[in-house]
Amino acid sequence: MTQLPPAQEMWAAPLRTAGRRVTKQRLAVLAAVERLPHSTADDVVTAVRAELADISVQSVYVVLSDLTASGLLRRIEPPSSPARYETRVNDNHHHAICTGCGRIEDVDCAVGHAPCLTPHWSPGSKQMTIQIADVVYQGLCNGCREAALEHSPELPD
Repeated sequence: MTQLPPAQEMWAAPLRTAGRRVTKQRLAVLAAVERLPHSTADDVVTAVRAELADISVQSVYVVLSDLTASGLLRRIEPPSSPARYETRVNDNHHHAICTGCGRIEDVDCAVGHAPCLTPHWSPGSKQMTIQIADVVYQGLCNGCREAALEHSPELPD
């Protein structure tokens, strides 16, 4: 058995645990998303092709879908943006998105536990077990805010 590069070695056991074969395509996609959190599929294609020049766009999309279905990737769908992928899964964190530049940052749950996973159900509603709650904060990052203040000093603080 050949030794995998460290960026890929960390993914071999999780792939096997998820019942997936350890392939160079899956390893390359996981390593790319780990390096570039909140990547679009096109970002992943570009990153993977730097390592596997002959991989098709379709193959990357299939691997992204498979890894998302197996729980190794999380797909997030920010407003007015293509879907994005991250390797941070199973912790119910949230995202802050800059409406100026589109940068996305992870935001841990503010309370320490996940109260957003325990919704208040209306009487008579069909309840369900909530697994993920997508909270999206939208605003301006400091860089965009400073740029906006330079052009329009009357913005509120």
